[in-house]
Amino acid sequence: MASTAPDYALLARQLEALLDSDDWLVNTAQACAFIMQQVPELNWAGFYLQRQPELLTLGPFQGKPACNPIPFSKGVCGAAARGRQAQRVDDVHTVADHIACDAASNSELVVPVMREGTLWGVLDLDSPRHARFSDEDQAGIEGLVAIFVERTNLPDHLTSQ
Repeated sequence: MASTAPDYALLARQLEALLDSDDWLVNTAQACAFIMQQVPELNWAGFYLQRQPELLTLGPFQGKPACNPIPFSKGVCGAAARGRQAQRVDDVHTVADHIACDAASNSELVVPVMREGTLWGVLDLDSPRHARFSDEDQAGIEGLVAIFVERTNLPDHLTSQ
């Protein structure tokens, strides 16, 4: 049963209005709460931040408690960070090194958050429905991440913050 993708153009305008602070912490919290509320069939939405080389650290999120930290060498988030490319997985249980934080998650979309060509972190979305994320969803979420980057003062080195 395929769901209809949300109106990502409308969501982009709403997110632009919502992100009225350039503070990265405020905007990560607002963005993941907004996505969790506006994109159907999600059970987790949040950021993992690159605060150390080759390692993702949990940032603001909505959902059950999450795994932390995630090395670049493991899981779907690690693959997105390593390759600097979005990862869309229809069935996470087929991924040999999938990190199962919530057994209810069946599909995943992870979008890298890049700042001036450097990986800042990733936005991770999980769904209890297999094959939840379409090409349209991926493009829409990538667009929301671009708005987040444009509207947010992302620090150069989170380890110094």
